[in-house]
Amino acid sequence: MVAETMSPYPPGVPAVLPGEVLTRPMLDYLRSGVAAGMFLPDPVDPLLRGVRVVAR
Repeated sequence: MVAETMSPYPPGVPAVLPGEVLTRPMLDYLRSGVAAGMFLPDPVDPLLRGVRVVAR
């Protein structure tokens, strides 16, 4: 389970909230968005090289 909110901007709507399971398709979506210039203001690492989790 992820420990941080991930709200890609634009549009700024949370894609992942704390306590949710971060799936590979969602992680791929977020990383491809970052590679295309999307901004992630919430995670500790906005490039998503690492993600804080509370449990596996």
